[in-house]
Amino acid sequence: MNFNRGRGREEPEINLIPLIDVLLVVIIFLMLTTTYARYSGLEINLPSADAAQRNELPNEIEVAVTAAGQVVVNQQPLQNSEVRFISEALTRAAEGRADPVIIISADAKATHQSVVDVMQAAQSAGYPRISFTTQSQTSQ
Repeated sequence: MNFNRGRGREEPEINLIPLIDVLLVVIIFLMLTTTYARYSGLEINLPSADAAQRNELPNEIEVAVTAAGQVVVNQQPLQNSEVRFISEALTRAAEGRADPVIIISADAKATHQSVVDVMQAAQSAGYPRISFTTQSQTSQ
């Protein structure tokens, strides 16, 4: 006995429209939640030297930043810590030197803005070579 005699046989089909909709929603969700990292390059040329002995080069300009934000260029304290005054002091200190290296020694408690001001002053004065000094930790 065949009870399905009068009915035609239906072919199973997969509806792709809802599948495509779900995939598009997943792609949009991933695009919106993904963080894109942008790395900005800071060109700093660090000289290589042993920690025990540091040879001073004739084209180095020492810049110290105190914890209070005062800037000292080659042991000469500046009256004003604005970028243009630091830039003028760097230009005066670099007279007669070819492509000087700006060595920044900042106190650990100096503000980040003070160090950035020195870097901006070096850039505006036309000195792209910047280096930072650190103090090695002593084991107790």
